[in-house]
Amino acid sequence: MKQPHSAKEMFITRALEKILSDKEIKRSYHSQLKKACEVALKDIKSEVSFREEGAKEDRSDTLPLPKDGSTVIDADKYFLPFELACQSKCSRIVVIALDCLQKLIAYGHLVGGTPDNLNPGKLLIDRIVETVCICFQGTQTDEGVQLQIIKALLTAVTSSSCEVHEGSVLQAVRTCYNIYLASRNLINQTTAKATLTQMLNVIFARMESQAELEEKKKIEDEQKVTQSDSNAEDSDPPSELVVQDVQQNGEVDNEHAEHSTEEIVSSIVGELISAAVESETENAVVQNGEHLSDELPSTSPALGRPVGKVRSPMSDQASHHGSEYTEDTVSIESGDLHEQTHTKFSHVLQKDAFLVFRSLCKLSMKPLPDGPVDPKSHELRSKILSLQLLLSILQNAGPVFRTNDMFINAIKQYLCVALSKNGVSSVPDVFELSLAIFVTLLSNFKTHLKMQIEVFFKEIFLNILETTSSSFEHKWMVIQALTRICADAQSVVDIYINYDCDLALVNIFERLVNDLSKIAQGVELGASLNQEKSMRIKGLECLVSILKCMVEWSRDIYVNPTPQTNLASPAENHSDSGKGSLSTHSSSSLLSAGSSQNVPNLRLDNPEQFESIKQQKGILEQGIDLFNRKPKKGLEFLRQQGLLQDTPKDVAALFHNEERLDNTVIGDFMGENENFNKEVMYEYVDLMNFAGRDFVSALRGFLEGFRLPGEAQKIDRLMEKFAARFCECNSSMGIFASADTAYVLAYSIIMLATDLHSVSVKQKMTKEQYIRMNRGINDSKDLPEEYLSQIYDEIAETEISMKPTSSKPSRKGAPVGTEKQRKVIYNMEMEQMAHTAKALMESVSHLEAPFTAATQLDHVRPMFKVAWTSFLAAFSIGLQVCDDPKIASLCLDGLRCAIRISCIFRMELERDAYVQALSRFTLLTANSQITEMKAKNIDTIKTLIAVAQTDGNYLGKSWLEILKCISQLELAQLIGTGVRTRYISTSTTAKPGNHKTPDESFAHPVSKMDQKRMASLQESMGETSSQSVVVAVDRIFTGSTRLDGEAIVDFVTALCHVSEEELSSHAHPRMFSLQKIVEISYYNMGRIRLQWSRIWEILGDHFNKVGCNPNEDIAFFAVDSLRQLSMKFIEKGEFANFRFQKDFLRPFEHIMKKNRSPTIRDMVVRCVAQMVNSQAHNIKSGWKNIFSVFHLAASDYDESIVELAFQTMGKIISSVFEKYFTAMIDSFQDAVKCLSEFACNAAFPDTSMEAIRLIRNCAKYVSDRPQLFQEHAGEDLTIPAEDRVWVKGWFPVLFELSCVINRCKLDVRTRGLTVMFEIMKTYGDTFKHHWWRDIFRVLFRIFDNMKLPEQQNEKAEWMTTTCNHALYAIVDVFTQYFDSLYEVLLDDLYVQLYWCVQQDNEQLARSGTNCLENLVISCGNKFNEETWDKTCALVLDVFHKTLPTGLLTWRRGDLDVSASLLHSSAAVHHEDVIDDADVVTSRQRAPSQDHRERRSHSLSKPAEDHRWGELHVKSRWLSASLAVHGKIDCPFAGYSRRCLLSVWCSWS
Repeated sequence: MKQPHSAKEMFITRALEKILSDKEIKRSYHSQLKKACEVALKDIKSEVSFREEGAKEDRSDTLPLPKDGSTVIDADKYFLPFELACQSKCSRIVVIALDCLQKLIAYGHLVGGTPDNLNPGKLLIDRIVETVCICFQGTQTDEGVQLQIIKALLTAVTSSSCEVHEGSVLQAVRTCYNIYLASRNLINQTTAKATLTQMLNVIFARMESQAELEEKKKIEDEQKVTQSDSNAEDSDPPSELVVQDVQQNGEVDNEHAEHSTEEIVSSIVGELISAAVESETENAVVQNGEHLSDELPSTSPALGRPVGKVRSPMSDQASHHGSEYTEDTVSIESGDLHEQTHTKFSHVLQKDAFLVFRSLCKLSMKPLPDGPVDPKSHELRSKILSLQLLLSILQNAGPVFRTNDMFINAIKQYLCVALSKNGVSSVPDVFELSLAIFVTLLSNFKTHLKMQIEVFFKEIFLNILETTSSSFEHKWMVIQALTRICADAQSVVDIYINYDCDLALVNIFERLVNDLSKIAQGVELGASLNQEKSMRIKGLECLVSILKCMVEWSRDIYVNPTPQTNLASPAENHSDSGKGSLSTHSSSSLLSAGSSQNVPNLRLDNPEQFESIKQQKGILEQGIDLFNRKPKKGLEFLRQQGLLQDTPKDVAALFHNEERLDNTVIGDFMGENENFNKEVMYEYVDLMNFAGRDFVSALRGFLEGFRLPGEAQKIDRLMEKFAARFCECNSSMGIFASADTAYVLAYSIIMLATDLHSVSVKQKMTKEQYIRMNRGINDSKDLPEEYLSQIYDEIAETEISMKPTSSKPSRKGAPVGTEKQRKVIYNMEMEQMAHTAKALMESVSHLEAPFTAATQLDHVRPMFKVAWTSFLAAFSIGLQVCDDPKIASLCLDGLRCAIRISCIFRMELERDAYVQALSRFTLLTANSQITEMKAKNIDTIKTLIAVAQTDGNYLGKSWLEILKCISQLELAQLIGTGVRTRYISTSTTAKPGNHKTPDESFAHPVSKMDQKRMASLQESMGETSSQSVVVAVDRIFTGSTRLDGEAIVDFVTALCHVSEEELSSHAHPRMFSLQKIVEISYYNMGRIRLQWSRIWEILGDHFNKVGCNPNEDIAFFAVDSLRQLSMKFIEKGEFANFRFQKDFLRPFEHIMKKNRSPTIRDMVVRCVAQMVNSQAHNIKSGWKNIFSVFHLAASDYDESIVELAFQTMGKIISSVFEKYFTAMIDSFQDAVKCLSEFACNAAFPDTSMEAIRLIRNCAKYVSDRPQLFQEHAGEDLTIPAEDRVWVKGWFPVLFELSCVINRCKLDVRTRGLTVMFEIMKTYGDTFKHHWWRDIFRVLFRIFDNMKLPEQQNEKAEWMTTTCNHALYAIVDVFTQYFDSLYEVLLDDLYVQLYWCVQQDNEQLARSGTNCLENLVISCGNKFNEETWDKTCALVLDVFHKTLPTGLLTWRRGDLDVSASLLHSSAAVHHEDVIDDADVVTSRQRAPSQDHRERRSHSLSKPAEDHRWGELHVKSRWLSASLAVHGKIDCPFAGYSRRCLLSVWCSWS
């Protein structure tokens, strides 16, 4: 049972025995060590013997030994010999002691938890760590000892059995740190560095675990309280709980504990040593490594901070050993460990982590020696190591480190200030590490470091990119860091809304994009060709990454109409950082980790609010820029924009708060003698508080905000006000007798500062001279010499300067001549940057600025708005001047992303600009030369096609540019396949003002192009005919079905425009786009009617134009395409009361009306006839267009056209009407009108007669189906149901027959007249009274032709034929339906008869009289009294109007003439009346309303006397007149009077 004690005995006993056996132990200075070892051995043996005897008495064979503290040797008691051994100068003894201590700690035998007997304020473990650390004596320390020190310290810090905190942790870290710097052994260096990494990992991991356990415990306690109402038991304080938890978690079985720590440490050290040996054999010098990834293990956990030096009683011993090496540590005085005692640490583990982190920050701040830096120098290696460890800590930071105020403040006060210096280091490794740390800070701590990040960007990194003297290496590292930043969408958007949308901060995003754009364009890079190319590629990668971040950010808004495409984008050919497909570029990069965890100062982001702030900021910047040039105009501008009140106080506040104002301009403005300027200056000074400040400090504060003007008077006014304000704030100081003293002293200090610090002043003012100069200024007394001497010393030491503002390194100017001159200039600029950045960083280290974490998608729109021109310039120039495939691919990828963004947010201007740029680089546009096409142009074509496929819903008017390129692509494909090589343009220069259509640019025949060039061109053109391109282009058109309602309209509009351009080429018109129009019409015909009607409105108009093209082949193709589309469309059918068919078929009507080509007109008629023959059952509203086409064909002179159209019409009337009359009611009037037009075609009389017969058949359809007309309301809902059969049926028939009568020749119009009155007589019994009124208005139109001044022959024929016939037929109809008509139409009939009697045509006048006579004879027995009154009034009026005026003067001999005339008139009375009438005019209008009203008035005039008596008087007057009158003015007036006498006789 001795085995449990053998291991413990072995470690101590063997170690002591080895020490005693060493030959060095016999030396006198080792006597104390020897004695201590012997005493320890003796005590161990006694203790072991005593315990073994007690164990024998209590031994039991059935029970195992109890595992308690009695079985453990108290190793703490035997530490003294090992402490003395570590102080030995013999390396062998030291190694033995360190090895034993490391094993005792590893196996838990040496805990060191008891107080140190030498220093009760500390624990023994602190003494143990200190003892191990003092074994390192600098560079002369044995390499074996160094390795043992590293192992022992790593074991002590990482062991779970002992606790090392605060100063001991710092000392352990410091020692390993110094071993890394001092050791010349590569293995030890690597081991020390890895040990530091592991130590820091444990330190920070324990802190995070402790916080996690504490939070978990807190949650469990809260759950217990809520679950039970019983009182909870008292618990230990949180810190004790955590310690207990950590200890409990660290406890394991003794068997496991005895092996775990030792095995872990041995494993780690062994691996590190072997790795170092391998690296050494490969000649890899770690400390001179160029890349951070070579120095830090990729899997290294959190790293710690550099450790400060903890002074101890033994620490001074190291100074006695002379060495070239000086420990590179930060001295930590007794108060340093307790510097943060006022800050509450939740646990000692947090304090450990804080101290280590702060120490590393201070180490990284140590300056490098002046002059060229040796890469192997301790200073440089120390700085690099500290930065590496800081980087690892930040990269692996947990929640506590990211959110705890102590660590955040430490980052602000220490790390950021250190980075402001290291960020401009000329050493590449330091600069690269600083960049990496900055990127990590931006990732994990940006919510806390808003102001610091602005300083980093504007003062360091962007300045390095902008200055022309900076080295390529520095620019390269900056742009590599920016590549990581630009790849994270969250960071990119956060930068914009927190800086560009903040009125007080610089526009980082806008400036960043502009700088990257210049780099991508190759502007002033100052590098070799290869370096410039690499920089341009990196710049483009960053720009593309930014755009992809925007696309990724707004992906939820985007809708892809074509999800899949077989055409790979150029960006998918490479997989560099910041690139990738649009659908896979994610914002979840390592930068976004922890960006919004437990941040108390986050604000909600309102896109409208931020956009408003951005606009306001733009106005403010414009005003500031104007102020810096013309102050008064700048202030006035700000007032007009509402950003500044018109008061001196507001202007003064602006001068105080706005750092972008030019300090020189401010000084000049306040120094002016104008009232407003002085008031502003007074307010400016009054806003400053000098209370409690010494005079020089107050003067510095006063002058740091502006530059003193050069005029003495201006300075005088400023100093006077300053002196008054200072005395006002320090009235109790008692130094100055009055403000005049302060004024003179201030002026003298300004003079002193100028004298001492001006390079132009050779003889500097001495202190005595300065004191002498100020004598008697204090109310004729002197100021104390000590006071003036102190002022002189302070001014001499520190110049009076303005507060630091943004440094502006030179960006333009003459190029640097040599590399040496460039370095000198760059170093000077870097010093200025470092000075400004450090001052600004210190000034903002205590500021808290709210940070907004972006969440809204709409932020991308204003972001793109401010940067789109820079993106466009970079990509356009890249494509234009460079043929490198990678650059071209990046540019195309960027253009595609930019188009996506502008499409998503409906930014038409930006979208059109990018699409035009893309189309221009395809070399397919009108002004391009297709013979220069290269691989990048082919890729551009593919990108353009991909854009059309994926972004079609958003392209709008940009479809025009894309479809133009696709149109020309088809021609390029023909060239590539050798079909149209004769049309390749050979012109190399486009003449100004010579604008050609796209096709004409290809239309120059090539006569002398060599075969080699032709073959090369066809090969490049052949790429455009590849299967992928052809399929992709086809998918654009087949995919049009997935476009939304607005997009398809834009697409169709653009396609029609391109088609017009193709067809406008007189030499070589093409129909590619026209064919595509037909295709997309087929594809999209299934859309909803609302969308399709909008599409067809555009397509129909285009077909109208194409169908009238003078080229018959094109017009024929258009008509045939229309036929196919129409047949397919009509097959779908149509519901009642819809008009889609009517709109669809309208192009046929237009082409028939406008195109005079017989071939095309015949084609149109045949197409329509085919529709009727095959789709009559599906046609609804389309009948109107069909009848309209036939109407136009009816007036043609081509017999075949007229015959085919009439045959179809005959079929419609005879058979289609019979089957589908219900669907054709709306078009019934059009059908009758069409037949009327056939009847009026004088060239085909047989067709005319047949057309009148078909009209007669139409009347029969109306008569047979009146109920259909009544039930069908149609478009005009105002028509009563009982009148619909009249309006839609009877009236069109009768009206068109009247038109036939008015327009046709005698035989046709006679037939039409006969049919019309036959219809009235046959179906008149069904007519209503008001229908008859309309009928007679139509009938009276027959006589309107005679009222027009036409040729006498035609008029005579018309009167003697058609008018006569019509007049008798009208009276006949009136007589037949007298009972129905006399009440409503008798007056109108009398008016018409009255007009006939008055005509010069004797036949018509006689017919009118006869008709009146017949009417009275036939219907007189039906007249009532009123009717007789009207009739007599008519007769009397006829008498008056036909009275011959020549009879008023009587002459002898006239009686014989009158008798003869009367005889002649009687003879004429017996002539036959001509029955037929002829229509001689086509005018279709009713008698004028005035004339009819006049006649109606004459008829309605009441008789003043009894009618019989009046007629008797008239008859007597007529007889006397005829007896005495010898001359008749009117040749037929006598007959009229005789006829009236006959009527009179018959009445009597």
